[in-house]
Amino acid sequence: MDVLHTAGIRFAEVLQSGPPWLEKFWLSVTSLADPKSIFTVCFPLAYFLDRKVGVSVLWIGLVSEWLNVIFKWFLFGERPFWWVHESGLFKEQPVSVHQFPVSCETGPGSPSGHCMITGAALWPLVTALTALASRHSRSVAVKLAPFAAYTLLQLAVGLSRVFVLAHFPHQVVGGILAGAALGWGLHARTPATHTPAFFACTSLSLLLSAVALHRLMITAGTDIDWSIRLATQWCANPAWLRFDTRPFTSVCRDAGSALGLALAAGSPRPRRERLARWHRAACAALAAAAVHVLHRVLPQLGDAALWYGASFLKYAAGPWLVAALVPRLVLALARPQGSPRSE
Repeated sequence: MDVLHTAGIRFAEVLQSGPPWLEKFWLSVTSLADPKSIFTVCFPLAYFLDRKVGVSVLWIGLVSEWLNVIFKWFLFGERPFWWVHESGLFKEQPVSVHQFPVSCETGPGSPSGHCMITGAALWPLVTALTALASRHSRSVAVKLAPFAAYTLLQLAVGLSRVFVLAHFPHQVVGGILAGAALGWGLHARTPATHTPAFFACTSLSLLLSAVALHRLMITAGTDIDWSIRLATQWCANPAWLRFDTRPFTSVCRDAGSALGLALAAGSPRPRRERLARWHRAACAALAAAAVHVLHRVLPQLGDAALWYGASFLKYAAGPWLVAALVPRLVLALARPQGSPRSE
């Protein structure tokens, strides 16, 4: 593994030696492709393109993120920003690499969550866009454009993660392959029409199984929080360490989102035929803005337990807000004054 790690550091060194504009590009890509964007941006926008596609994006996103946490707990992947110090590479050979505010991820490094979760969750959206393109064009280039964009995005995300010293190249490749496999495998199995009880049970199962596994590994003598200790020790700036990069934040996000799907499934929704094209556009814009505000309301908390609880509640509120509240609000605002309500 040391050979792979050393080669990865050298590759990151080459990437970081590029021009300043390229540095800004990589930092923008890694920030925009943060897994939480699947829940806060991609889901609200995809939902009003097609309800089933939106639910698929969210469902595959939360399942793949939960699996990513489990993989990381078992694979014990190093991260470049601390490995260069722990390995003594800096002392033996001169290495010209540096950290960024987004470098200091506190979870284990393998496989890349950015690549795995984004790749899996965007699969149903790319598939839907490919089908739409096929219905409206006979051009092979147009039909292949969504998957070409998907491939380029995954490549850019992977390179950005190596650039910021968050992952080694082999972790990126593993994340890309796992994400594509999960997207393909889960796409046809999205529980879009399941009952609120199913999603509520899923939420409880995701949360309790992760807690039980964490406690079991500790009982077995495994230092499961080793990555948090190393990240804290070797992060260049303590202010760059964030609770939202901890594995349990991901678990709370996933369990909360599953509960949110239960709340959305149990809430009355306007029939699709009542949502004209401009209604859906307005709903998408308003939902994305509302979810953004929801996640900006709560400031950074200093206590981990409070942070986990707040994350769970925010992500539980998101799907209900998108699927139930926003469409009814848009229809209410669009209804002419004095017009009778539709039954």
